[in-house]
Amino acid sequence: MKNILKNTSLAIGLALLALILVIAVFAHVFYPVSPWQSAATPLLEPFSQSGLPLGSDMLGRDVAAGIAYGARVSLTVGVVSTIISVTLGVTIGAVAGFYGGVLDNLLMRFTELFQTVPQFAMAVVFVAIFSPSLVTIVLAISLVSWPPVARLVRGEVMSLKSREFVKAGIVLGESESGLIFRHILPNAVSPIVVMASLMVATAILTESALSFLGLGDRNMISWGYMIGASRTMLRDAWWLSVFPGLAIVVTVVAVNLIGEGFEKALNPQAHGERKA
Repeated sequence: MKNILKNTSLAIGLALLALILVIAVFAHVFYPVSPWQSAATPLLEPFSQSGLPLGSDMLGRDVAAGIAYGARVSLTVGVVSTIISVTLGVTIGAVAGFYGGVLDNLLMRFTELFQTVPQFAMAVVFVAIFSPSLVTIVLAISLVSWPPVARLVRGEVMSLKSREFVKAGIVLGESESGLIFRHILPNAVSPIVVMASLMVATAILTESALSFLGLGDRNMISWGYMIGASRTMLRDAWWLSVFPGLAIVVTVVAVNLIGEGFEKALNPQAHGERKA
């Protein structure tokens, strides 16, 4: 706990993410009007009119409102898709690593099947086939993100299952599921937490890229959509792309700082620190 409290990267990342989370949760309070609704004269520059700190877009919509509501989409996609990916990856990796043999080979070949195609390309095809929506985007990102988790967990389980505490559990009559979920996986949680935090950032970037290409949920405004819709006006209305881009950068940096902070806190020896 002391390592976590002293960790600057983690503190900065959590502070930034907390700010983004507050903006996302209270977007309807800060901006009661729908972000799709025209609020002023089109293409107002930032800070040129009271109540529109980030200006307006080509249809007179409030850019700040779009960023606030877009935070909901990015955080939802990032967190939910990561939870699904980690759950699937941990289950497959744990089963493969614990039982080994033919089952391990089958599960690893199945995992490699998903790694033969670039992740983003597979996500694009999945969303395009099943029509763009928040659900299909989450499922697409989850579908392409779990293989690295499965490989990580498999390696950890294969290393841990030969330890003395596991053998003691076998002698005491512990069930196989009990050995996996009560003894082995709790000791492999550190690398899983670090990978999961980084996967959130990757999911946010993937969702933004899909929305930029026009494969986002048409009923929900997102940062990627805002950049894509204004990409032809970058020279005349720079703020339409710059501010959503900065929102993506700040969010991804915050999540990466949290991942880096957790990695330092959970593995102090790797960074030359003593355990507190």
